[in-house]
Amino acid sequence: MESTPAVGWLEKLIPAVWYGPLTVFVGVTAAFAALLYLLRPDSRKRVLRTLLIALAALLVVNFSGQGAAGQVVRQTAVIVMGLALIRLWAMLLFRLLMPLLRLHPPRILEDILVTIGYVGWGLVLLRLAGLDLSHIVTTSAVITAVLAFSMQDTLGNILAGLSLQFDNSVEIGEWIKVGDLVGRVVEINWRATTVETRNWETLVIPNSVLMKNHFAILGKRHGCPQQWRRWVWFSISWDTLPTQIISVVEKSLREAQLPGVALTPEPNCILMGFENGYSRYAVRYWLTNLAADDLTDSIVRTHIDAALRRHNLRMASPHYNVLTIKENEKYMEARMKKHLEERVQALRRVELLSGLNDEEMVILADQLKFTPFVTGDIIMHQGSVAHWLYIMLSGEVEVWVALPDGERKLVDVLKAGSFFGEMGLMTGESRSGTVIARSNVECLRLDKEAFQSILESRKELAEAISAILAERLEERRNRLPEDWQDVAGNAPRRGELVDRIRNFFGLSKH
Repeated sequence: MESTPAVGWLEKLIPAVWYGPLTVFVGVTAAFAALLYLLRPDSRKRVLRTLLIALAALLVVNFSGQGAAGQVVRQTAVIVMGLALIRLWAMLLFRLLMPLLRLHPPRILEDILVTIGYVGWGLVLLRLAGLDLSHIVTTSAVITAVLAFSMQDTLGNILAGLSLQFDNSVEIGEWIKVGDLVGRVVEINWRATTVETRNWETLVIPNSVLMKNHFAILGKRHGCPQQWRRWVWFSISWDTLPTQIISVVEKSLREAQLPGVALTPEPNCILMGFENGYSRYAVRYWLTNLAADDLTDSIVRTHIDAALRRHNLRMASPHYNVLTIKENEKYMEARMKKHLEERVQALRRVELLSGLNDEEMVILADQLKFTPFVTGDIIMHQGSVAHWLYIMLSGEVEVWVALPDGERKLVDVLKAGSFFGEMGLMTGESRSGTVIARSNVECLRLDKEAFQSILESRKELAEAISAILAERLEERRNRLPEDWQDVAGNAPRRGELVDRIRNFFGLSKH
């Protein structure tokens, strides 16, 4: 049976003798594509999708029916298969072979090569169909002019994408700021640059837009690690010396070693100006994880606030003229009474103060100072001298002890309801360990001055307190490893502690 002209043209386009080698070639390509699928998880979707198209086209080529309709379907499948194979081999070249040779060309070259392959495949099909390609060459100048005019935006994006990648203006993974938009570059293709923001938005910016406008690459400096300077602002009243504010804030931030904050350069605090009734400060730190800017800013702010509160410093607030009425006075009175009762209850949980009566408890409670700490804060340094005791309201702290040989060990974890620093309060001795906030911690601080008048009026309290201190010191010594106990020495006895307390508070023995 003679074939129709259309079918004959199709047989001429893709000769049947190609079908066998095509099957072998697709099989080899599929084997390499499977290897690429295993080695490059980031390319799996595209590889799988393209490979399925090629395999589906191969099935159509081998099992489509006879006749004119079957021939049309078969030849169409061969054309589609050629396009899929070009895409697969381009991915194999740029994503498998070149990385093995330690070559990492810009991704846009892959897109350009695929485009050239598609054009070449089209020319081959035209030549097989009997078209004289010389006619295309003679009219190429006109075609080029028409295409250049109609595709000037597309060509501009392609050339801009090449420029961006060849001169390393921006690379995959870098954080950029374009206008008010900030995000991480995830792809640069022939048309556009794809940027993912922290808000889970995906921005597609034409390459020509990036080339025509300025943009900032965040956290990038030649020869330096990726880190980005951030500013955290706060205000303090004029009553406090700026040198004191700067010292308190810088010491707290540098000791804490916060996550996401670079160790070098160190965080610093500067006085930025004076405004209506307060001084304006800024903490500058260098952010190492650019994806967590707001979170790290918040951590820095909480440390600043806690450090200021510990030193009885407060953020400046706007000034208003407020008319006070009786209801407000009653409310404040009730609130202060409630706070005082809560502090008395906290004092009653301190075994060291169990010998105090109700009146003495109230006197002490009224003089307690609220002292917050943030995770990572060093509350006490081993060897430092401080005449106060901490009562924990919430959170957890770690107690670390270092011996003269430099070894350091975690000896205890204290929780809400515990207290520490009693030897500094009662005898003035230096701290026996370093206490670090394991979580956000709220404490009440009892100073020597608050305890002085009570001990002077009731000297017998020194005896009871010394017995409790001796017992606590022995328990603390027993928690140390056996080989450390000899170095730490024996805990002082009750009589010795009584004498230390009296000498520290200036109490007579009679």
